[in-house]
Amino acid sequence: MDILYLLIPFSVVLVLLIVAVFGWAVNSGQLDGVDGEGERILLDADQAP
Repeated sequence: MDILYLLIPFSVVLVLLIVAVFGWAVNSGQLDGVDGEGERILLDADQAP
């Protein structure tokens, strides 16, 4: 049971860190246009058939 005193705060800190990194990624534009890059390879007209 003593390990819970270590694991619960560690888990809370880890979740807060993950939320902070995700928030940074969203606010800095890291997730803008993720669908566009996947579709660009299919719709690229520069390549000859």
